[in-house]
Amino acid sequence: MRSDSVNKGIARAPHRSLFKAMGFIDEEFNRPLIGIAVAKSEIVPGHLHLDTIAKAAADGVRLAGGVPVQFPVIGVCDGIAMGHEGMRYSLVTRELIADSIECMVMAHGFDAVIYIPNCDKIVPGMLMAAARLNLPGVFVSGGPMLAGKRNGKTLTLTTMFEAVGAVGAGKMSEAELYELEEASCPGCGSCSGMFTANSMNCVTEALGMALSGNGTIPAVMGERLRLAKRTGMLVLDVLQKDIRPRSIMTEQAFLNALALDMALGCSTNTCLHLPAIAHEAGFKLDLELFNKVSAVTPNLCRLAPAGSDAIEDLHAAGGVPAVLKELSKKNLVNLKAPTVYGQLGDAVRDAENRNTAIIRPIEDPYSPTGGLAALWGNLAPDGCVVKQSAVAPSMLKHEGPARIFDSEETAFDAIMGKKIVSGDVVVIRYEGPKGGPGMKEKLAPTAALAGMGLDDKVALITDGRFSGATKGAAIGHVSPEAAEGGPIALLREGDLILIDIPGRSITVKLSDSELAERRRNWQPPPPKVTTGYLARYAKQVTSAATGAIFKE
Repeated sequence: MRSDSVNKGIARAPHRSLFKAMGFIDEEFNRPLIGIAVAKSEIVPGHLHLDTIAKAAADGVRLAGGVPVQFPVIGVCDGIAMGHEGMRYSLVTRELIADSIECMVMAHGFDAVIYIPNCDKIVPGMLMAAARLNLPGVFVSGGPMLAGKRNGKTLTLTTMFEAVGAVGAGKMSEAELYELEEASCPGCGSCSGMFTANSMNCVTEALGMALSGNGTIPAVMGERLRLAKRTGMLVLDVLQKDIRPRSIMTEQAFLNALALDMALGCSTNTCLHLPAIAHEAGFKLDLELFNKVSAVTPNLCRLAPAGSDAIEDLHAAGGVPAVLKELSKKNLVNLKAPTVYGQLGDAVRDAENRNTAIIRPIEDPYSPTGGLAALWGNLAPDGCVVKQSAVAPSMLKHEGPARIFDSEETAFDAIMGKKIVSGDVVVIRYEGPKGGPGMKEKLAPTAALAGMGLDDKVALITDGRFSGATKGAAIGHVSPEAAEGGPIALLREGDLILIDIPGRSITVKLSDSELAERRRNWQPPPPKVTTGYLARYAKQVTSAATGAIFKE
């Protein structure tokens, strides 16, 4: 075992003395050493309770004969970081998380690892670490927050951001806003819609790296603790059988994950994270593949923000296994794909779709194609992405004048100042991975548009990205980004932009010669940040089209 390198033999007596300083006894040196990477913190609602999840997982490890050892992992709350300088520090933590876990695991000789994430960048960061380390490991998340309730209506974090726009439009009083503030996020867990965190936790099930229920069992349920305990026991079995992440996270597993993604209508951020995880697993996942899978995979769920249902509703309806079972009826997933517990079919076999209003039967989908789409054109030669399942039918095709903003803040001020009108195409640029730096999410402006009743009348495009809570014709990841001299940098106020989501295209009505002339006159702006981690990140990061991974 790897732990022999830190606790066996005469030469390791000093090491054992340090273990004994922490209370270890001799009998523990003869058992597998299981690292528990846990992102517990008191600043992220989704991570507030992860100490209880980690304790349950540790109990499971001990029940199965192992020795659990917890170590901490950082995590940013995207909601709290939203709309200000802090959002630059969200995506960039994905690489820090993967790197720090690699350091901790390799330095301390763990035999296997339990990964306990919950929120946005933490899940993919841990999956990247698991693929890179390729040591036996299993995932268990902290689970989703329960939805808020008020006057019989379901509330989520999206409700709050859209309410800000409603107040700005005079449609809601500040007193009503406060009532929503008190009710929308009732307790611990990842925010309750099909946002990025829940998208990635569900995808982890389809990848085969977690037990069923990982993505949907609410955070506050005893069932979540039982899942963690079973995960702790399972990791010993995975270690004994020497099951490695790269033998599970194969190309077929990613195809299964993409099919689930399209059926659920997951966050556009999966277009950043799945390619980055695949890169660590040793192969390429590009935007073309997203469209290929979307073309044959129906959209079966319309959870918030695309609809009013929350993750707890998906769980009650049968969860991820029930969705996978619907997809298997048309052979859209491979049930023989290996998992940490056997084959994917083992989880699907007894699954039942208990509510066809939440999980549509595959014969009667919301849409014959998937929830996400990639677009190309002279405005995005390397592609961009949109959550088409959350776009109003009237906005699937749109033509309108560009309203240009070189930062999120100026765009938000214009929206709240009622300077954006029906038909406009809001362009927010210099917010990409390099130009941001950090590729900030744009939930504040998109939610403000929705709150003002403009989400079915105004489009927004950016080289930045969107929260999974975003709805409307919000098109992100425009590549190449403005800071790299992409066409989005060449746009001027009033340029006519054509969006055709069914046709998978996005163009600006300018000739090649006009674009070339503008390019000759374009000068890159000075970097927004010149010191610290963000400056280093900007130098290392690649395009959103490649998952914003680091340069080799």
